[in-house]
Amino acid sequence: MEFKHEPVLLKECIDALKIKPDGIYVDGTLGGAGHSLEIVKRLSQKGRLIGIDKDKEALEAASKKLENYPNVTYVHGNHDDIKHILQDLNIQAVDGILLDLGVSSYQLDEKIRGFSYMSDGPLDMRMDISSGITAKDVVNTYSEEELSKILWEYGEEKFSKQIAKNICKTRQEHEITTTKELVEIIQNSIPKAKQKDGHPAKRTFQAIRIEVNNEIKPLYQTIIDCVYCLKQGGRLVVITFHSLEDRAVKNAMIDLQGKCTCPSDLPYCICRYKSFGKVIYKKPITATKEEQQRNPRSKSAKVRVFERMDKNVN
Repeated sequence: MEFKHEPVLLKECIDALKIKPDGIYVDGTLGGAGHSLEIVKRLSQKGRLIGIDKDKEALEAASKKLENYPNVTYVHGNHDDIKHILQDLNIQAVDGILLDLGVSSYQLDEKIRGFSYMSDGPLDMRMDISSGITAKDVVNTYSEEELSKILWEYGEEKFSKQIAKNICKTRQEHEITTTKELVEIIQNSIPKAKQKDGHPAKRTFQAIRIEVNNEIKPLYQTIIDCVYCLKQGGRLVVITFHSLEDRAVKNAMIDLQGKCTCPSDLPYCICRYKSFGKVIYKKPITATKEEQQRNPRSKSAKVRVFERMDKNVN
């Protein structure tokens, strides 16, 4: 597989990290190493980059791309486990963490991975092909109600009930094993007049991918854990591509920032709420029109930034 990937909002993310040459940084979603390359370029020999990815093929490709930089440590793992990963590396805290929660271009484009609705391939969709359930498992074993719920919550698919019904009807006749089969079921479930807003399978494939890789449920706690792993003044930069992802990240950052719970009629705060820092931008950073035209996958991207600075508020 040839790994091609244009990093989304590259300059904005690098600027937001405020990289220190001698600092320790984590790319929790190493992928094609587009962001990592720009991070490590800014590090001195004393600096260090920890690259984490669930995809072994991504790690291998990234190590080749970054082979001229000896201060990179590669970890096959999940950013949800960042606290344990850093503990295993004997690192107490880091200066910055980047999480790019999107699926990499090479994963989407590789037929055998089953992410793409544009080509035929096995129903897999795992980012880590060494473990976990596959899209085939989801499509062939989940109940009609479970499928409908996933398609609606993770894909915002208006025809979720009809698609789920037809999936269950089809699998009674034979097991659904390929992306082409699933696409045909989806296309036959949505009225032709309603198939003008992009590919009709886009939302269903997104929803199943999120379920297969458990992308939403741990995210709130992951953001909390990442901030706990930062040094004072360290920054967490997160790129999301889905409203549920963005909501989880936003809520976690707001909770970390803390909020006074005192009655509004008190002249000053007495609750002494705990704050772990501040949200840097009230509104998320989005891609410019030029980047959206150049890289369509940046259209739904949002970047949120949090800076750690512990304090008890009096």
